Amino acid sequence: MDVLLVAQQYINEMVRLAGPGMKAILMDKETTSCVSCAYAQSEMMQKEAYLFERLDSVTTRGPIKFLKCVVFVRPTPENVQLLSEELLSPKYSQYYIYFSNRIPKADVKILAESDEQETVRELREFFVDFIPLAPHLASLNIPTAYEAQQFGISTATFRRCLQTLVALALSYQKTSRDAKRLAEEFVKVTSQEDALFERCKTDSVLVVLDRSEDPISPLLNQWTYEAMVHELIGLSNNRVTMENVGSDGQKNIVLNAQYDEFYAKNMYLNFGDIGQNIKGLMNEYQRKAQTHQQLESIADMKKFVEQYPQFKKISGTVAKHVQLVGELSRMVTDCNLLEISELEQNIAVANGDHSACLESLRRLLQHSKTTDLNALRLVMLFSLRFEGNNSVLSSAQELLRQRGLSNRQLQLVRTLLEYAGQKRRQSDLFGNRSAMEMTKRFIKAFVGFSVAVPLRGI
Repeated sequence: MDVLLVAQQYINEMVRLAGPGMKAILMDKETTSCVSCAYAQSEMMQKEAYLFERLDSVTTRGPIKFLKCVVFVRPTPENVQLLSEELLSPKYSQYYIYFSNRIPKADVKILAESDEQETVRELREFFVDFIPLAPHLASLNIPTAYEAQQFGISTATFRRCLQTLVALALSYQKTSRDAKRLAEEFVKVTSQEDALFERCKTDSVLVVLDRSEDPISPLLNQWTYEAMVHELIGLSNNRVTMENVGSDGQKNIVLNAQYDEFYAKNMYLNFGDIGQNIKGLMNEYQRKAQTHQQLESIADMKKFVEQYPQFKKISGTVAKHVQLVGELSRMVTDCNLLEISELEQNIAVANGDHSACLESLRRLLQHSKTTDLNALRLVMLFSLRFEGNNSVLSSAQELLRQRGLSNRQLQLVRTLLEYAGQKRRQSDLFGNRSAMEMTKRFIKAFVGFSVAVPLRGI
């Protein structure tokens, strides 16, 4: 299932059903992210959508009666109330309302009663209740899933996840209480809404896993392009915000595989490979730049004008990725990530000796380039790996205390063991050591950024 294509098709259908003519798109916070990840603003304008507004905006919107309004929001009580108020005092000539999931009949009745001026032309449920970050990756943008001081999923998060699981067969991790409950509730929904699921493919499978079965992966430093940008700089809805940008750099960068061919080809490659590929991209850019400087005839000028958009696109791509890779390379050096990652691999996937790992851990925690975050993550990995050793927790916390970390940060180590320790996990997390050969490869990288990089974290 291509979630990006699904979102695009739903949005296309919304705009198509509104018919020809200029349109405004009225959204909430979640659907705004959905639309912006599915389409660029210029593409939406080609569909005659020229105005983009938020339903929950505190700014007063004036009437624009010559525009149709396509409403795309989640079916929450707050949105229903705001939409009811909108219909009582309509700002647009016609309303085409689309909810991203099922809406109760009682809420439909509320909207019908509010439509006193009969401006609503369409009301439908379009099931695109997620943010499509890539063809195979969707997000709900839920920063905190668990209830405070507990390891159970919060009621609001559970409801949100359940609403997203539509038109799919489902298998779940039986040993996880939350995964099992989510699957059971999903089955209830599918049985109650037969009409929605009658054309579902029976071979579709959605696997729901509990993070407590693998607490290691989020603690490891990442070494593929997209993951490094997300981990070290920050990537939100395919957008990067750069700090401390010089006069020749970009502060806000869009990383979207739909529009960036280089990124699409390299987003999952290892950091060292990126350098070689950027070098090739720069060589292509320099070759075309030299060609464009040789304008000796009208034919040359005509060819230059025809090729200029592509040349400008390559120029922007080169500048963007050189800036990103340069920043990543700086952070790898400044934060001593190569040495830290080597210890991570020894702890996580190699049959590392307790004494040797402890000695390396102490040395890195005293290193001036080791950040508090990396220190905490190393101690967490160490505590998980050698949990059976009775003195591990106290010695690990003491190492962090010597660095000056707060009591709350120290408590996180114990909390992790309670959440994902041996008693909670069903699998033997550290049973397979053969992956060491795969993960300890080092790569000599590119001109200007000569670094050795582990192949991947597992």
